[in-house]
Amino acid sequence: MHSYEGSRAVVVGGSIGGLTSALLLRELGFTVDVFERTPEELDHRGGGIVLQPITMKWFDGRSSRKIEQLSTHSSRLRYLGANNEVLHDEPAEWRYTSWGTVYRALLADFGRDHYFLGEHCAGFSQDDDHVEVRFVSGRVESADLVVFADGISSTARRRMFPDLTRQYSGYVGWRGTVREDQVSRETYAALDDGLNYALAPNTHIVIYQIPGWDGELAPGARLLNYVWYRNVPDGPELQELTTNTLGFEAPVSVHPGGVQQRYVDEVRRSAQELLPPAPAEVVVTTEQPYVQVVFDTRIPGMIDGRVAIVGDAAFAARPHAAAGTAKAADDAWNLYEHLGAAGGDIPTALKQWEPGQLELGNQLIDRVSVMGRRSQFDNTWRADDTTLRFGLYGPGV
Repeated sequence: MHSYEGSRAVVVGGSIGGLTSALLLRELGFTVDVFERTPEELDHRGGGIVLQPITMKWFDGRSSRKIEQLSTHSSRLRYLGANNEVLHDEPAEWRYTSWGTVYRALLADFGRDHYFLGEHCAGFSQDDDHVEVRFVSGRVESADLVVFADGISSTARRRMFPDLTRQYSGYVGWRGTVREDQVSRETYAALDDGLNYALAPNTHIVIYQIPGWDGELAPGARLLNYVWYRNVPDGPELQELTTNTLGFEAPVSVHPGGVQQRYVDEVRRSAQELLPPAPAEVVVTTEQPYVQVVFDTRIPGMIDGRVAIVGDAAFAARPHAAAGTAKAADDAWNLYEHLGAAGGDIPTALKQWEPGQLELGNQLIDRVSVMGRRSQFDNTWRADDTTLRFGLYGPGV
């Protein structure tokens, strides 16, 4: 591995993808600074994460924490019928965590001395040797390499591809979490130790157990995490749903506490009408459900000179393969490998890194688009169809 001692990297975006990138760049010898737009640490944001192997790779000997300390585990894939009867059951080993649990662990590994909050990137420019990054605060930073991991509203994506638009899927994901000790014994038993699905015409829900708000792993203190996919036509109906309680449209996600009460009331009523009793109870018990708009975003390129775009800033994929966080990790690890093998030539390393990541991103979006169509519109999703399994590189992989 080539050492980049004396070189500087800037990472724009301090979420999971950004922190993974920063940690790996630091291992190559870069001095790394991370700039996050939000003014406070991102703890307790987001819901559950299915842990793909690439997502867990940092915690295999490099982290101060082991993945077993950060995650729950289930051993069954289970489909529930209308009365909680088990329609399908098969062995399936998966680990899960919460967004906040992984974030806290990665930030602890990186440290806070080079992690800067409240810095929103406004733009960048570059010459052959350096990139200048400008922030709305007036801060200007110069670096040999800049990695944008700033999510679906990425400054770099908008700068490089101003006409690129998100493609709405035709449905949203209602999301939420409930502590296990807040549901009945029957519901706990029906959902325990499982990756649980329930299907209905033009909709489906998936539920699994994740660590508690502060990382608790004990039964009862864990959270039941779910995503319930519901069709919503594009246009006025979607715009009204995604207008938050302050009157602002939130086209990507309406955060917990921001969803209009009439929609919360409706989703609770519909859960009791459409879902089996166990998942219905979880939805109804959720104090502050929130809405994630489901869409696809492809990007035709992930580099510009000494600038790279990773994770959701590049490809935003529907959650059906549980691979969004894994894709960000794969981008970071492959960037690490290409930079390490490039002998210090950063632009060449990025050019060699880009094609494989573009191919992976496009393949992922192709696959999850089919999965979404089958579940939400065609009603051809089947419990025994192994092509519908989680996985970044393919079903089950």
